[in-house]
Amino acid sequence: MKAFTYERVKTPAEAAASARKTAGAKFIAGGTNLLDLMKLEIEKPTHLIDVNALGLDSIDATAEGGLRIGALVRNTDLAADARVRRDYAVLSRALLAGASGQLRNQATTAGNLLQRTRCPYFYDTNQPCNKRLPGSGCAALEGFSRQLAVVGASEACIATHPSDMAVAMLLLDAVVETVNPDGNERKIPVADFYRAPGTTPHLETILQPGELITAVTLPPPAGGTHIYRKVRDRASYAFALVSVAAIVQPDGTGRVAFGGVAHKPWRLEEADAALPYGAQAVYDKLFASAQPTPENAFKLLLAKRTLASVLTEARA
Repeated sequence: MKAFTYERVKTPAEAAASARKTAGAKFIAGGTNLLDLMKLEIEKPTHLIDVNALGLDSIDATAEGGLRIGALVRNTDLAADARVRRDYAVLSRALLAGASGQLRNQATTAGNLLQRTRCPYFYDTNQPCNKRLPGSGCAALEGFSRQLAVVGASEACIATHPSDMAVAMLLLDAVVETVNPDGNERKIPVADFYRAPGTTPHLETILQPGELITAVTLPPPAGGTHIYRKVRDRASYAFALVSVAAIVQPDGTGRVAFGGVAHKPWRLEEADAALPYGAQAVYDKLFASAQPTPENAFKLLLAKRTLASVLTEARA
């Protein structure tokens, strides 16, 4: 691990200002992903800014009838919150499908959104990876790609986003709140938060240098039946081959999002509009641009069958 300096800050503005002041600075809260990457020298921050004392660890009702989730709310606490379990059940179920109990006790809402891919070539510093070292190439294209993206990828990167929580947040039309080093705040829909890989897969979100996530806001409850189905190689502590998050209303309308298949949580409005016409119609919209490798083409059939199963359960 490379040497670094460390400081604790007391306000979001102080944290953002410190990040701008020091080149190569990183925020740290739970550290469940960052510390692993530092040990492997994939992440090499010169300065760590501890944000755990910022007080961003509450879940509060909004005037509009939704919830405002502080950036430092731990995954365990968010999944267990009675309001989340009752009104946003897909989020609770997605959180409980992720990682292990120990990690959920430490991992934060903001950190979950920002966790980096588990592509094996990203983690192997002996292999070329455009996400780790821009311009070096993508070993996954001709390598072991069973776990990797089948849609929304590019010739520069076929990595997938690992978060279960982010899939549910996208389905729920969540909004990310941030503050930048100048003290300016902005609100970013999760649908706009992640970048397409294109030729710059190392740029994963639209956050600017020093910009700090302070909260995630959920709109008023959507009602309907909430389901999160995760298909993986083992029953727990594994990332999704395919996951499906769905909210289905009594009249057959609703919305669907996928995890494990793209560089970000995958959802299209035209697919949501096709929901009353059945799983095949939704699948055709979501995966029309799919470009699987020979090793992960099975994910397309797996996605179709998982979606059909979820919709059958929701309508039962």
